[in-house]
Amino acid sequence: MTHCEGDHCVTCSDEAVPVTVVRLRADDLADVDVGDGRIEEVSVALVDAAVGDTVLVHAKEAIGLLP
Repeated sequence: MTHCEGDHCVTCSDEAVPVTVVRLRADDLADVDVGDGRIEEVSVALVDAAVGDTVLVHAKEAIGLLP
């Protein structure tokens, strides 16, 4: 059972966002373009991502590939 307090629920109010993989790193990590010129590091351990792929990221974890 999830316990939520305050204005929002930490577990269910977050959204996954599509980002583009720009570089694969060691240890199942990747640099991704978040769309506003910023590059962030995320885990790609759960997906088979390649440079150029668009992945859906939630909490710094790629959870799916988008077409």
